[in-house]
Amino acid sequence: MHVGYSVAFQNPENALTDKEVWDQEMRMVEEAEDLGFDSVWTVEHHFTDYTMCPDPLQLLTWVASRTNLMVGTGVVVLPWHDPVRVAEQITLLDNLSGGRLILGVGRGIARVEYEGFRVPMDTSRERFLEYARMIIDGLENGYMEHDGEFVQQPRRDLRPAPQHSFKGRTYAAAVSPEGMPLMAQLGIGLLVIPQKPWDVVEEDFAAYNKEWKLHHDFAPPPPLSGGFCFVDSNSGRAEDKALEHMCNYYGTVMKHYEFGSKRPHEGVKGYEFYEGISKYIDRHGGSGAAEDFARLMPFGTPDQVLEKIQFIRDKIGIAAFFPNLSFAGMSYSEARRNRDLFAKEVLPVLKEWDSPPVGLAASNV
Repeated sequence: MHVGYSVAFQNPENALTDKEVWDQEMRMVEEAEDLGFDSVWTVEHHFTDYTMCPDPLQLLTWVASRTNLMVGTGVVVLPWHDPVRVAEQITLLDNLSGGRLILGVGRGIARVEYEGFRVPMDTSRERFLEYARMIIDGLENGYMEHDGEFVQQPRRDLRPAPQHSFKGRTYAAAVSPEGMPLMAQLGIGLLVIPQKPWDVVEEDFAAYNKEWKLHHDFAPPPPLSGGFCFVDSNSGRAEDKALEHMCNYYGTVMKHYEFGSKRPHEGVKGYEFYEGISKYIDRHGGSGAAEDFARLMPFGTPDQVLEKIQFIRDKIGIAAFFPNLSFAGMSYSEARRNRDLFAKEVLPVLKEWDSPPVGLAASNV
């Protein structure tokens, strides 16, 4: 199995300077290759202490130049960007790295970010679909041309020209059930972060696979999974610390996305599912919802973590797992201990599991 390393650059309540966070996190990124990880993943967020990586493609270009690792975007939020510029950035990174990019895209749900980019939230789904089609077609054809609702793009070549196909290595983070069939129509795979009961996830995948068969005569890429992971040799400490840090992480989610407070998604087209999250938090309380989230994640002794990742694999057939091992203001001594034990006891076993290829190898199957 392909095993990646995720980095998020969280700085809850600005406990450190942003420079201290970046210095520490980037040091851990640079050590990932020697520890045996196959790739580095990062996310896109703006304007708050939630996650301080505004440009995944720029960061990963740097990572690709410093390592031999594959690199993954989890995700580039398309509605916030000019699709032509995104296609150019993707092409440049992939060409320079020799085809090492795994492309993840999404549409974003935070009001603070949509307002900051002056993009109406109620257009996000339509923008995502239009921009995604433009970029997917452009990367295959080598040029961008489109006449749509939001973009009227005269034909222009991508230069330097894309050297490798992105079929089989383009994914989307789809959380809402309405998004699953749309990703299938686009012909892209799924990035999964555990955050819903697994029976609900299985229903989502059934809808995705049903829609896929209506539009394609080949199988979808096997899904990839991220998540928050805490491992300790002592099962009691592992559970206590995992719940502490993962619940703290969920607190940063509620703050950034304003869940359970200001109702930013109420009445906004395309965000009905996320309005339901606020209602869920009302019913269960912030601490209850946070613990429900944490219980979905792989934590425990190395054997317990492997068992939980195997459970995810059995449920949805993942080809890769890329955990976040430093998050929610966890001390960096604890983060390094967590990462190093994962790398020593969990990662080698995962890499022995037989799984489909990931990245450029998958696009050539």
